[in-house]
Amino acid sequence: MKQTIQCIMAAVCLLAAAQAQSADNYPTRPIRMIVPFAPGGASDFVARIIQPKLSEELGQQVVADNRAGAAGNIGVELAARSAPDGYTVLLGNVGTMAINPSVFPKFPIKPLRDLTGVTLIVDLPGAMGVHPSIPAATVKEFIEYAKARPGQLSYGSTGASSAQRLAFEFFMSKAGIKLLHVPYKGGAGPATTAVLAGEVAATMVTTASFVPHVKSGRIKVLAVIAPKRVSALPDVPTMVESGFPELTLGSWQGVFVPAGTPRPIVKRLYTAVTRTMEDAEVLKRLGTASAQVTISKSPEEFAVFLKNQNEFWAKIAKDVGASAEQQ
Repeated sequence: MKQTIQCIMAAVCLLAAAQAQSADNYPTRPIRMIVPFAPGGASDFVARIIQPKLSEELGQQVVADNRAGAAGNIGVELAARSAPDGYTVLLGNVGTMAINPSVFPKFPIKPLRDLTGVTLIVDLPGAMGVHPSIPAATVKEFIEYAKARPGQLSYGSTGASSAQRLAFEFFMSKAGIKLLHVPYKGGAGPATTAVLAGEVAATMVTTASFVPHVKSGRIKVLAVIAPKRVSALPDVPTMVESGFPELTLGSWQGVFVPAGTPRPIVKRLYTAVTRTMEDAEVLKRLGTASAQVTISKSPEEFAVFLKNQNEFWAKIAKDVGASAEQQ
């Protein structure tokens, strides 16, 4: 028995030594950054901005890998089942990491268990946009228009369980209106494209998806979903100003790695990401969509934030009766 215990302890020590050596040399090859949504949405927007500087900080190419589908669950599962060696990172957001666990209870991956948060990086304000053909310049006018056309209008979202869908359902319940829900595969890009094409009347996504189309007149933004007005759309009132004080929620983004990733590698990534988010060019580009850089003080602080967010969104999902099966 004593000899067996000694062998086990020796094996543990050798494994720890090997991990430490691996962490000291990390990284030695390109790193895959999984973006669990299609190109064109907020997550992809953030990924493309931080990718060059993060590659520079790590001394290895960071390659963005869009894996859209199932409200982001496809990319999350791929990340969670990857080797915990620091060569696969996930750009997760409020939907994939805090909302999905409540509305996909049978999904085998549990973010708080199977992934380790490195740090929060940005918070992007949301907004409500409509097709230009909708004769409404304010949220109040849109509500009146929708009430006069029960069952005739539809809205698009980034998925049945998305923050955008929950926010719109909450808005409808408070406004006393009902629009048909049309979920789109991927991030905010497809839902925004649907409004541009007139497939749906409205959607709630991040300002990053709307801003490029506002000046061209292809989308009308009626309100921003944030505590205060945003610099990218200074003339657009908030939902608070429009009579919906509860709607102040944005879409945060954070960096994650598979659970079990060695602590030194997590710390190395934390340092690299923090420096990336301090870069002047990164800040400038994020600012075009009023994205607010928000770095966690440590991975441990981020873990507490994630736990609180899961509890918060679980209540919202329950209140509006959202589920993965609901369309």
